[in-house]
Amino acid sequence: MPRIIAIDYGSKRVGLAVTDNLKIIATALETVHSKDILDFLEKYMQKEEVEAFVVGMPKNLDGEDTNNTPLVENFVKALKKKFTNVPVHLLDERFTSKIALDSMIMSGSKKKDRNNKSGNIDKVSAVIILQDYLNSIS
Repeated sequence: MPRIIAIDYGSKRVGLAVTDNLKIIATALETVHSKDILDFLEKYMQKEEVEAFVVGMPKNLDGEDTNNTPLVENFVKALKKKFTNVPVHLLDERFTSKIALDSMIMSGSKKKDRNNKSGNIDKVSAVIILQDYLNSIS
């Protein structure tokens, strides 16, 4: 069964999450360098069928664009161009990094794990984005 992939796009790192086969649970997939994300997705899609992408769209508290919004918008254009048959859904990602950090703290993650350069917060943020999306369509 096809999966849904969530993408928390940043200027340096991209957090990824994926659904289970039944599209019930979001699970952290990987953190990839921003320059490698399209290649990573292409290789992933050679092994797994992907139904849709969900991309976190950065917004300020007042709903206005952030400094990162144009960066994400450019990425979305490249994503749509590369994977023309896969729909892309945008989801407001306000607070996801804060929620991810709080979740990691509550689960007992050590400070060095939370600050890990492999992007643990990016992966957890992608999980939150994807779970929010799944909740919105159920």
